[in-house]
Amino acid sequence: MSDNTPTPSKPVTAGLAIIGNEILSGRTRDANLQYLGDELNKLGIRMMEVRIVSDIPDAIVEAVNTLRARYDYVFTTGGIGPTHDDITSECIARAFDIEFGPNPEAVKLLEDHYPPGELTEARLRMANTPVDAILIDNPVSKAPGFQVENVFVLPGVPRIMQAMFAGMRHRLTGGNPMVSRTVMSHVPEGKAGGPLTELQARHPETEIGSYPFYRNDRPGANIVIRAEDPEKADAAARDVVEMLKSLGGEPILESPEQQESAT
Repeated sequence: MSDNTPTPSKPVTAGLAIIGNEILSGRTRDANLQYLGDELNKLGIRMMEVRIVSDIPDAIVEAVNTLRARYDYVFTTGGIGPTHDDITSECIARAFDIEFGPNPEAVKLLEDHYPPGELTEARLRMANTPVDAILIDNPVSKAPGFQVENVFVLPGVPRIMQAMFAGMRHRLTGGNPMVSRTVMSHVPEGKAGGPLTELQARHPETEIGSYPFYRNDRPGANIVIRAEDPEKADAAARDVVEMLKSLGGEPILESPEQQESAT
């Protein structure tokens, strides 16, 4: 495995594996990506890749091994409940080639939580982890997640996942958070594409993305500028505004306060 220790000289990065057939089938809508992407950005950690993975052991193992070698941190959501198709925990053990079984600390948590006779064999499955995994506290329903090296294994239920992430975020070391600026106009992408390419070259320390829309029978786009340095983001945003005006548009630059309230 490559050295995943974050350093100040490079961006701190993360990957996410969303695990579950119910996500791929469209039956369940994932609500965890937006939360994790936003919270990680606040910590100065950039979400770089997201995979939606089926409940197939080889697929989960491959995704985890690829992501953990590529990024500083990896998060998984889903597949750590009490049913037969909750196989994420076992797959993490396979990915690291370590033993898997009852975690004494997790067993104790569940024994203390459930009344006598209610700790079923199915519920006890939630105490199985890779050997020597570091538990992640679950303040909602007690069944813990866990950490192995740079991989953090979390549940898929958004309310529980969010509570668990809040309790373990201190384990993460980030860099500088990204700021964003958004410029909206009804200048079509086809008209702004060339000038935007030139602007990106002039502002290499920013990321400039175009996100088209169609409103009131009119095409347009939101131009989003992201950077670690607010001054560089502001400078690029001003140039975007001037460029769109030169193309006959009436661009609207959202203030940082507007964008904060929208996230």
